Amino acid sequence: MRVLQIIDSLDAGGAERMAVNFANALYEKIEFSGIVVTRNEGVLKSQLHKNVPYFYLNKRKTIDLKSIKVLKETIIQNKIEVLHAHGTSFFTVFLLKMVHFKIKIIYHEHYGNRALQSKFKNIPLIFCLLFFNKIVVVNHQVKDWFINVGFKKIILLSNFASFDENIVSETKLFGQDNKRIISLANLKNPKNHILLLKAFQSLNLKDENWSLHFVGKIFNNDYSKQISNFVDEFNLNDFVYLYDIKSDIKHILSQATIGVLCSTNEGFPVTLLEYGLANLPVICSNVGFCGDIIINKQTGLLFENENVKDLSLNLKNLVSNMNLRKSISINLNEHILNNFSQEKTINDLIHVYNQ
Repeated sequence: MRVLQIIDSLDAGGAERMAVNFANALYEKIEFSGIVVTRNEGVLKSQLHKNVPYFYLNKRKTIDLKSIKVLKETIIQNKIEVLHAHGTSFFTVFLLKMVHFKIKIIYHEHYGNRALQSKFKNIPLIFCLLFFNKIVVVNHQVKDWFINVGFKKIILLSNFASFDENIVSETKLFGQDNKRIISLANLKNPKNHILLLKAFQSLNLKDENWSLHFVGKIFNNDYSKQISNFVDEFNLNDFVYLYDIKSDIKHILSQATIGVLCSTNEGFPVTLLEYGLANLPVICSNVGFCGDIIINKQTGLLFENENVKDLSLNLKNLVSNMNLRKSISINLNEHILNNFSQEKTINDLIHVYNQ
């Protein structure tokens, strides 16, 4: 079996991380596992296995015939049988299918907010997917959405997380040991960092020397300005820290005490799996697939979407109860290892390819 993952960028993000994870994990399982990036190389390129074939199209416009030609030549030269498209790369793959019809193509929908969108808004996507062989989704809500718009070949596939042991451990988190709350998410909608800031402030956690740490891409837009303004307004500069994109995630999480995800919608957040692998107790909004990973009061604490009082109550419980932190972190780690392992997901994916 010879497979290429294709993604528009390797910036830090859920879909991008899964494209890299699949390419790396499949390398030892199938004859050929490579990855194609269409537009932007990014920080995740360094996390590709050194022997995974890497191709960059340098696509400059929506319809870039030169990049389609290069992609077709790459597929022919490497005898690729399956092209696995992640996120917005579906259009590039659709164009390729028009000039190389025999290639088998799979679309992988990572974004949970698709389930909240109308059929009319997604007409271009729906049309393109008529030419795809399979659609892979990350949660039941998205699966139901595709079924409702007329697709039948829908596969539900779990994400998995892994840490690259070769990444240099260099990021040192500020703040006091054993009192660090971390949010591992790019600073943009729908991650809802401001909700966590409000909960942190309402509990006066700075008075107990707790600190808040945001690790993720900073876009320097209105979203990040809102965060900065909040920090300034409530004099939290010595307790709230922004780190931008980082690669040494395992090392960063080893310094944290509590992991939080406040998203208003999600698909299947890899962040929760990484928190679990790092043995962190977790608080998460009850959206998307999160409730299947975080079983309330067993593998973590769930709060109602956008409910700052609910989040504050859960955060207060974890901050004040070390035994609770320990028990749910152990349960989450076991839950992930038993149900969302790399081995199981990759075997399921290979089965999809074989079909």
